[in-house]
Amino acid sequence: MAEAVAGAVQSSIPNARIKDLLHGRWLGHPVHPVLVQVPVGAWVSASVLDFAPGGRRAAQRLVGLGLLTAPVAVAAGLADWSELEPDQRRVGLVHAAANTVGIALYTASWTARKNGRQVAGVGYALLGLSAVGLGGALGGHLAYSQASGVNHAEGAMRRAGDGWHDLGPLEEIPVGEPVRRNVGDTTVVVYRRALTNGGGVHVLASECSHAGGPLHEGEVTDGPGEPRIACPWHGSVFRLVDGEPLRGPATACQPVFQTEIAAGRLRARAFAEGSVWKNAEV
Repeated sequence: MAEAVAGAVQSSIPNARIKDLLHGRWLGHPVHPVLVQVPVGAWVSASVLDFAPGGRRAAQRLVGLGLLTAPVAVAAGLADWSELEPDQRRVGLVHAAANTVGIALYTASWTARKNGRQVAGVGYALLGLSAVGLGGALGGHLAYSQASGVNHAEGAMRRAGDGWHDLGPLEEIPVGEPVRRNVGDTTVVVYRRALTNGGGVHVLASECSHAGGPLHEGEVTDGPGEPRIACPWHGSVFRLVDGEPLRGPATACQPVFQTEIAAGRLRARAFAEGSVWKNAEV
């Protein structure tokens, strides 16, 4: 069921720019957790005001505010969820179901309040808050226990260690083909450009920041402009020169290693910004 729904969600958002907007690529991390603060905060505040003298009129407005802002948060959550792994999707489906029940109960709460049934409105709101709370707990499980939405490449530089690391003779690095190497304890993807495309060697962490996919198995688009590599799992595209995500679902930059050629051998080191060509004949 989760796979079928995920396919329907992906096909309903055909525009890549809209997908990136919903994923939060422009923000540098998923935007869904930011957006949910508005409806959840409004609904929690509404329940507080329901038990404060003279607060129920304001509580009704907050319930309405939550209902107005929930669709945007839902859209961002569905976009992220559709790009997750199967085990994450199953939990995410129950997360979405709990929140859908919560939205339905808050809709009933707002309708009851509008018709003057204040006690029923408060009751529906409390039930809605319980459902949304369950959904939030499952969302936390997704994020912290199942690592959905986190930057899977964040520790690449630390695992690589300090200093320069030898990646082998330059002549053994094929031109125009991504290959796998290791910098310390970090798996990296190495791509050597043809001289006709400007030359140079790019070294990036191979573990995709979105879900840990193997970038060294991805496809590189090269030419006179800036080369880019696509993750084979979910299609995230990164610029090789600086690791900038050009297309989601990835939102975080891919770690880039500094490179140099010494005595005909390729070396790389961590904790550097961008790539530096120290051998013009590369």
